[in-house]
Amino acid sequence: MSTAGQVIRCKAAVAWEAGKPLVIEEVEVAPPQRGEVRLKILYTSLCHTDVYFWEAKGQDPLFPRILGHEAGGIVESVGEGVTDLQPGDHVLPVFTGECGDCPHCKSEESNMCDLLRINTDRGHMIHDGKTRFSIKGQPIYHFLGTSTFSEYTVVHAGQVAKINPAAPLDKICVLSCGISTGFGATVNVAKPKKGQSVAIFGLGAVGLAAAEGARVSGASRIIGIDLNPSRFEEAKKFGVTEFVNPKDYDKPIQQVIAEMTNGGVDRSVECTGSVQAMISAFECVHDGWGVAVLVGVPSKDVVFKTSPVNFLNERTLKGTFFGNYKPRTDIPKVVDQYMNKELDLERLEKFVTHSVPFSEINKAFEYMLSGQGLRCIIYMEH
Repeated sequence: MSTAGQVIRCKAAVAWEAGKPLVIEEVEVAPPQRGEVRLKILYTSLCHTDVYFWEAKGQDPLFPRILGHEAGGIVESVGEGVTDLQPGDHVLPVFTGECGDCPHCKSEESNMCDLLRINTDRGHMIHDGKTRFSIKGQPIYHFLGTSTFSEYTVVHAGQVAKINPAAPLDKICVLSCGISTGFGATVNVAKPKKGQSVAIFGLGAVGLAAAEGARVSGASRIIGIDLNPSRFEEAKKFGVTEFVNPKDYDKPIQQVIAEMTNGGVDRSVECTGSVQAMISAFECVHDGWGVAVLVGVPSKDVVFKTSPVNFLNERTLKGTFFGNYKPRTDIPKVVDQYMNKELDLERLEKFVTHSVPFSEINKAFEYMLSGQGLRCIIYMEH
């Protein structure tokens, strides 16, 4: 029986207040409006960004809210004006978008859509300023326009990547955020040449994806920098060849790396959000040709300080957002690369270290908060 045009009642994990366990509730999900689609979520995973906003640290809290933004699912129905998606399509919802019409979308150099770029404060849909979720008439706020911790969700069509239906959603869903962010930062922005050296700051899921990008690019040395030595063994699976723990040295880590590499690495990718790590990542690249890429999101009031001489000596500093991938144009191509074996699906599976049923979603938070594993897949129990 078709549910198009009707309110759907389903289960969702609702964050009622900061830092408190999510509660599985029956929610009402309204039909998609103009330019929107309603998705049946099959798999979702937990990202540090979800935890950050669940803890409500450093930003205005917005509750009750349905978190979640890394996921895979199927289109259930489409709203007015949506022509490039239809019910049954396999898709990845993405926390940022591609309207196709703004100057950023028309530029080959940018993926920062004017209409749909990430907005962490917005808790409603942009079409009418209302939510599509409610419980007994009470609105429940959206998160990043995706809210994938629900069996059904409503998303702007510009935030949906239509992918090969043969792709395994339980594995490929992690490409909708962190893995693409790290991998793309290396292959699309840092662009190491074969035989060059790359330093990766932060060996969480995003950092290991950046390391995988360096490995695929043919880097000869991939140096992992992290304060947690327990991450070093896991990082070897992703091509990291050497490890540095800043705690082991009484001098700046950029100096340590410069001494290890005869003047500095060729490329560095920073994946921590620590402004000190960002400065170190820039100052550890070789003069003349070194490129540093910032991926991590810093606290809003911090300032990046370095000598202008570092730039005059021909070091380059770049930033990136979602690995410079355009969600609708590029992510389907990345999925196809895995399906065509240009990229190794088994290596993508290594990022998934845990899985839990949706009813036990709070376990995923426990795993992340205790530093266990990389990605926890949460499978829906439709």
